[in-house]
Amino acid sequence: MRSRITLFALTGALTVSLVACSSGPVDRASSESSDDGHGAVAGAEEVAEPQLGLTSIDADGAVSHLDLLDESVTDIGEISAPSALTTDGRYLFAQTDDGIEIVDSGVWTWDHIDHFHYYRAAPAVLGSVPGEGMAAVATTNLSTTGGTGISFAGSGEAVLLDTQALSKGEISELFRIEREPHAGLVVPVGSFALVTEASDGVGTSVRGYTADGEETGLDVPCVAPSGTITTRVGAVIGCQDGALLAHVDGDELQVERIPYPAGTTAPPAESFDNREGRPTVAGLAGSEGIWMLDTRARSWTLLPYPAPLAQVTAVDDEDGHLLALAQDGRVLVLNGDDGSVLAETAPLAAQSLSSGAEPTLIADQHRAYLSAPIEHRLYEIDYADAARIARTFETATEPAFVAETGR
Repeated sequence: MRSRITLFALTGALTVSLVACSSGPVDRASSESSDDGHGAVAGAEEVAEPQLGLTSIDADGAVSHLDLLDESVTDIGEISAPSALTTDGRYLFAQTDDGIEIVDSGVWTWDHIDHFHYYRAAPAVLGSVPGEGMAAVATTNLSTTGGTGISFAGSGEAVLLDTQALSKGEISELFRIEREPHAGLVVPVGSFALVTEASDGVGTSVRGYTADGEETGLDVPCVAPSGTITTRVGAVIGCQDGALLAHVDGDELQVERIPYPAGTTAPPAESFDNREGRPTVAGLAGSEGIWMLDTRARSWTLLPYPAPLAQVTAVDDEDGHLLALAQDGRVLVLNGDDGSVLAETAPLAAQSLSSGAEPTLIADQHRAYLSAPIEHRLYEIDYADAARIARTFETATEPAFVAETGR
């Protein structure tokens, strides 16, 4: 699953041209599909390049899509007022007072390991999934197959949605399981799901379930589960003592534990972020450093804190770049091996950070994107070229929610 994205509502068009691609070998243990359609669905058009866009939801729930290729803006519809947003690169899962409302941006990429397929279809507001309290949404890297997990903290209900049905415009629950209320997770892994269990309101373990809600017998300790992300190797779940890495081997759900280094006193990572799908992820170790998790090597690295930080994300490119947003609004380009600062920008989002507007730093293969909501700006940063500001885009609106879609 990608991290919650808190950017700003967009008015008008931004002149942006992006190319989505990937590099390096892939394991795809957790997300490879035997779907012969390569991500195609009825009514969708296969196109020659990724249909990247920014799909936004304003504070009142109005949904619009900005096509980053031709700069056209499409009004998709309206939902209830959102308070948080999660995306998988196609769908937007918006937290509202009554649960999760789902928007289909209508653009997506199918990653087939050695090549890609790009699609465009009609965008739509699909409907809602009812539930109580804050919801944690977990996705895979594929938007036409598998499942999407939702865990409602207020009621404790664990929901697995049929992602293939979503691709056809339908909201279909594969299962809904009652549990003790807690801030938990439902993490899709191939045709299975890992569901957290709790005692006295605190998560204690994860159990394996089939897509129809039957227990597999897998029950793995995981105290205080927090944070999940799907990499090229498997699905990651953060625990107090490290992380669980899950994938499907043949017809069996497999879970490995990756413990934190012996003797560490740094706080555990509570969330993870990276360039989508890459095997290495990053998370803050409280105020003491940066955790890097290499899911291929099954190893953690604790990097020094270069400055008080608000966010980190692993680029995981050939040069091992790591990006960080400092609490004073600077974007830092770090060496992912030792944490040294390679380059930095001026304070670009200082007002937003000081006001609690939560700017978001996004890593792409060639660029980084930083939202500065209060400053009404979006910055495009060439992190490989001394953190050069490649472009600056103005917006005249107050903060809302935006997701990069079509990837």
